Amino acid sequence: MSFFKKNQNINNLIQGIEVIAKNRCSLSETDLEVLTKALTQLKELKRKKGRTYEQTLQCVVDVIALLSKFFQNSEDKIDDTQQ
Repeated sequence: MSFFKKNQNINNLIQGIEVIAKNRCSLSETDLEVLTKALTQLKELKRKKGRTYEQTLQCVVDVIALLSKFFQNSEDKIDDTQQ
């Protein structure tokens, strides 16, 4: 994958997370912390020059793991409100 395409994909992830974080009225502090940490990791990855494909992939995997916590928290909240 080209450098431009990798940066474009990282930018798209950053923009998507920022859109979610802007709707902060419905997010808990834990949710905001998870999103902020994911954004920080992606922005750091974007700044790194000369990163390998493996480094990029590992960072994306870490971010996905963080975001899975966010979505799990969201599902738990939905379940709690439906009971």
